[in-house]
Amino acid sequence: MTTTAPRTETVPGGGSALAFPAGFLWGAATAAYQIEGAAALDGRTPSIWDTFARTPGKVRNGDTGDVATDHYHRWREDVGIMSDLGIGAYRFSIAWPRVQPTGRGPAVQKGLDFYRRLTDELLDKGIRPVATLYHWDLPQELEDAGGWPERATAERFAEYAAIAADALGDRVRTWTTLNEPWCSAFLGYGSGVHAPGRTDQVAALRAAHHLNLGHGLAVKALRAALPAEAQVSVTLNIHHVRSLTDAPADVDAARTIDGVANRVFTGPMLHGAYPADVLADTAHLTDWSFVRDGDLRTIRQPLDFLGVNYYTPTLVSAATDDAAHTSDGHRVSDHSPWPGGESVAFHRPPGETTAMGWAVDPTGLRDLLLALDREFPELPLVITENGAAFDDYVDPAGEVRDPERVAYLRGHLAAVHRAINEGVDVRGYFLWSLLDNFEWGYGYSKRFGAVHVDYATGTRTPKSSARWYARLARSGVLDA
Repeated sequence: MTTTAPRTETVPGGGSALAFPAGFLWGAATAAYQIEGAAALDGRTPSIWDTFARTPGKVRNGDTGDVATDHYHRWREDVGIMSDLGIGAYRFSIAWPRVQPTGRGPAVQKGLDFYRRLTDELLDKGIRPVATLYHWDLPQELEDAGGWPERATAERFAEYAAIAADALGDRVRTWTTLNEPWCSAFLGYGSGVHAPGRTDQVAALRAAHHLNLGHGLAVKALRAALPAEAQVSVTLNIHHVRSLTDAPADVDAARTIDGVANRVFTGPMLHGAYPADVLADTAHLTDWSFVRDGDLRTIRQPLDFLGVNYYTPTLVSAATDDAAHTSDGHRVSDHSPWPGGESVAFHRPPGETTAMGWAVDPTGLRDLLLALDREFPELPLVITENGAAFDDYVDPAGEVRDPERVAYLRGHLAAVHRAINEGVDVRGYFLWSLLDNFEWGYGYSKRFGAVHVDYATGTRTPKSSARWYARLARSGVLDA
C-alpha cells in the first residue's frame, strides 16, 4: 500500500480538481452481522448481537440480523456490484460464531468455506480483500462465560485469529484485529446500548483492557501464520474531541473524554502504557489490578497502518447541574459510556446534520488526521470508515438520488486530500457502507449504503452516490 504525492489539476472549464496519490486505495466496507443473515445456517451459533436483538426494547422495531441483506447467499451479486463500481478493495468482517461457533475448539469448515469463496471471487475481480477479525459479534457462549471483561476471552480471540489466518492467509494479505473497541467496551458494557447490553463501568474498563490484550495476542498470532508481506492493523473510531470554549474547565473536559475515548486504546497499543491521567480519572472505579505484568508488552505490537473511522466531531464542556448529560440524553453518571466523565457535558455541534443527528463537519477529519500524524509520525493511516445516513428512497423512475451523501463524501474527501498535502501519510479510504444494512440498535431504520437495499425483496439499487464514487475510484480525481 504505497502512494505518491497528491496534486491539484485543472479541469475543462477552468475549474480545479483534487488528484489523490497514485496507489491510493479506494474501497468500501461492511460488517458480517449487518449484512450476512443466515444466522443459524451451516453451523453458525448465536452471537451477542443475535441475543441482544431478540431482547425486547433493545433494537428499533424489534429488528434482527437473521436475514439482513442476505449477503451469505447473494455474495456473488454483491462482489459484482463492487466490480461494476470500480472499487479496489473490500473491507469485510469474519463472523466469529460462523467460523468457531462456541469461541473454542476447531473451526467449522462450512463457515470458512464461505469466506474462501468470497475472497476468491474478490481476487478474481481484481478487488483486494481486507479482513476484520472482530466487528462486535462475540460468540454468545463466550459472553456467558464472562465476555470481554474476562482475560480468557482475549486468549480465545488469539486462537480464533490463528484459525482465520491459517485458512485465509493465502488469499487475504490485509488484516484488521478489532473494529472500534471503544464501542465494544463502553457501549456494550458501560451504557448497554450495544450488545451484550450490560451497564457496569468497571466491566467496561476491564473489557477495554482485554480488548487491547486480545488485539496484541491476535497480532502475534497473525504474524506467526501469515506471509511476511501481509499487513496487520487495528481500526479505532478515534473521537475528534473539541472543547465548547477555551475555559480551563472545558479544556479539561475535552482531555478527560479524549482519554477514555482514544488514549485508553492508543496508549497501550502504540505507546505501551495507559496514560497516567486516564488511570487517575478512573481510580474511583478501579485500581486497574486486572492489568498483569507483561500485558503492555503484549499489547504494543508493530502495525503496518492504523485504521481510522470518522463520522462527526465530539463537542464537550464542563458539566453544570442542568447540563450533565450525554448526547443520547443520559446523565453521565447513569449508564455512561464515559467512565470517569461524571463532570463532562456533551453538546450537539451546530450546523447541518445527517439522519443520525450527527453534525456534518469535514474539518474534524482533517484536524484528526493531523493530530494523529503529529503523535504517530511513522505510522501510515487508512480511513477505514466514513459515510453518512440519509433518508433515501427509490423514486418512481427507479432511481435513488442522494445528493446529500455526495456532498458529505466530497467534503470529507477534500479534507483527506488537504491532510495529505500537509504531509499526512494517508494510504486509502473505505466508504461506509457498500450496502444499506442492519444499523445495530437502529435496526433497518437508518441507511448508510451507497447501494440501496429493498429489505423485502433483497433488490440492490446503486444510488447516485455509488455512481459518483465509482467515477472517483476509477480516476482518483475529486472535483473541487
